[in-house]
Amino acid sequence: MRIGLLSDTHDRVPAVRELLEQMIAGGVSIVMHAGDYCSPFTLQPFHDLSIPLLGVFGRNDGDQDALQAAAKSGFGATELYESPHSFDLGGKSVLLIHDLADVHQRSIDGHEVVVHGFTHIPEMKSRGDSLLVSPGEGCGWLHGAPTGAILDLDTKAVEFLKLTGPEWKF
Repeated sequence: MRIGLLSDTHDRVPAVRELLEQMIAGGVSIVMHAGDYCSPFTLQPFHDLSIPLLGVFGRNDGDQDALQAAAKSGFGATELYESPHSFDLGGKSVLLIHDLADVHQRSIDGHEVVVHGFTHIPEMKSRGDSLLVSPGEGCGWLHGAPTGAILDLDTKAVEFLKLTGPEWKF
């Protein structure tokens, strides 16, 4: 099972759409978002492209009620939760969290995959038996290019995506 990973999209809807299109072309069947959508309209590309979303809230998601309402007004496959949230996905235990600092190591143990955001830096590392992945920043506001990732849950292989055209530069 291939899943898309996003975080810290901070209202940059064109980048979200382009990253989702690349993920769909890469065989992704669902996207996990580690928070900081910011505004409800950031969910529109998920609805337009009919790609299921499992997400958690981040620190910059001020109006969580409006985000929940936007999630429910779509095609019905968008679910948003408080961070952290545990999922069983493709037979794997996955922890989705905005900021790793918000959980103790014990919360990470027992999860095969931990997807997090907050740092805005794409990275992948192992901690014990857990794979930790940050897809970076879907907005590109801090580091100059929107990023995301595709995770193959069966092999735990991660492919990082980076939008590089001139329209993504500042």
